[in-house]
Amino acid sequence: MRSHRFFPPIALVLVCIALLAGAPGAARAADVEVQLVIKNHRFEPAELKVPAGQRVKLVVHNQDSTPEEFESHSLNREKVIPAGAKATIFIGPLKAGRYEFFGEYNEATAKGVVIAE
Repeated sequence: MRSHRFFPPIALVLVCIALLAGAPGAARAADVEVQLVIKNHRFEPAELKVPAGQRVKLVVHNQDSTPEEFESHSLNREKVIPAGAKATIFIGPLKAGRYEFFGEYNEATAKGVVIAE
């Protein structure tokens, strides 16, 4: 019986595509991860340096007893982070430059900037 030796052409094509594309999560595994804390209605650190041209996983931990909203017009992101909770926000890949963000609920004190270089 010859069927056990036959490798259908479509299967070969699918294997080649899978090898060229890589595993589905491979690109995400290479994301840069940056930690940001909200404490006393301020972002710490207030200045985050990230590599330009690379996607960044921003993990925001709100250590305050009130919610805060991470907002950035230049990054096109906004996310409410409940009191005591963590949130993940993906940004980028970014061109080299400065990208300001702020806390919607405490704009006077909760300010920061992402610097892509």
